This record gives sequence, C-alpha cells and structure tokens, in this order.
Amino acid sequence: MVQVTARLPDALGVELDAAAAQLQRSRADIIRQAIEYYLDDIEDLRCGVAALKDPADPVLEWSEVRDALLAAD
Repeated sequence: MVQVTARLPDALGVELDAAAAQLQRSRADIIRQAIEYYLDDIEDLRCGVAALKDPADPVLEWSEVRDALLAAD
C-alpha cells in the first residue's frame, strides 16, 4: 500500500470525522472510498469527452429524441 499525507481545512476535517463516526469507519476508509469514487467519476468524464470528440458518433436532434421518447409512452 502507498501512504499519502494531506492537510485539510479544519472544517473539512470536522466533516470527515463526523462521517467516519456516523459510518463507524476510520478516516482512512472514508478518504480511500472518496478517492475511489472521484477517480471513477473522472474516468466516466473522460469517456464522455472522448465520445463527444468522436466524429463517427452520430449527433441527434433533441426534437427527434424527445418525440421518440414521448411516442414510446
């Protein structure tokens, strides 16, 4: 495992301690999970941006999509 040291603003430290107490987990567990969620979100954003930049990805007209969705109901 890699050890990381970070300084947090006091208010964030208080929130971290409260979350750890509420979830009955350690600070390290809360921080580890938060970083995992963040990195997952960043990867999702990267995939989304890549799709937007893909010239082969079709561009859909909102009115057509809306009408198709409403017709499906």
